[in-house]
Amino acid sequence: MPISFRRPVFAGTYLPVPALLLCLLGLTAPPAIGQEATPPTAFQKQLSRIDFAITAVGEIGTPVSGIEQRDSFSATSGPITTTGPAGTTVTTSVTTPTTLNIKPSSTVGELGTIRYTAHPYLGFEFNFGNLRYTQDYTFTNTTTTTAILTSPTTPPTTTTTVTTATNHPNFLVGGVQAGVRELTLGYVAHLKYRPFGITPYLGAGGGTIRFKPTPYGGQGLPFQYRAVYYYQLGIEDTLPNSNFGMRLGFRQLIYLAPDFLQNYLTITRRTRTSEPTIGFFVRF
Repeated sequence: MPISFRRPVFAGTYLPVPALLLCLLGLTAPPAIGQEATPPTAFQKQLSRIDFAITAVGEIGTPVSGIEQRDSFSATSGPITTTGPAGTTVTTSVTTPTTLNIKPSSTVGELGTIRYTAHPYLGFEFNFGNLRYTQDYTFTNTTTTTAILTSPTTPPTTTTTVTTATNHPNFLVGGVQAGVRELTLGYVAHLKYRPFGITPYLGAGGGTIRFKPTPYGGQGLPFQYRAVYYYQLGIEDTLPNSNFGMRLGFRQLIYLAPDFLQNYLTITRRTRTSEPTIGFFVRF
């Protein structure tokens, strides 16, 4: 019986392989020349105008002082009139107001921002900030004594004023430590002029700021809300071929100095908090 060394051919085994390769090539092939990509939907357009930023914030508080509102610390005695020889009279009045000095410490916190930019000159943002710092309170008693000498001779009237100041140490030992929470809304504009490819921006807004004394450093004082408004300016840039970018800026918040609902801490003066910022954002 003759032996055949020819390899058998099974058509059913090898025919699907070229077909499978053609299918894979068809799936991975680039679009044909002139074929347009699918346009973004209205939702995708709106989403592309939103970015979210996480920023590190340096807090630099401005000291502020004023006459505190407690009546017992702001007193005027007199006038007292004394009759001297030859018809001379001396009228004396003493005023002792108390000046409260508030000095906040410096610290670092965080700021989260959601920004919607309709076009370069029209944008809106929501800010959520969180800080913790200590405020020191010191008193200065200023005593002013005014004496008016009235005489029938010439000159008829002489006025003498003497002012003395006495400083008192921080009566709230260690100051008042409070957590500061910011919630603000604002307007933001991006300038079309882009030096070195960097986009400048500026904005302003307002909202509320909460001062909540900490359990162990807040002296048992209650929390308090203050209205706040701010302005800002800075620069930002998107990283190449990425949705991420970097933002560098400066903000300043303006509000009434907190008194934690205590009359002896009330001076009704506005104070400022300066905040250099640096962080990253992602654009959807």
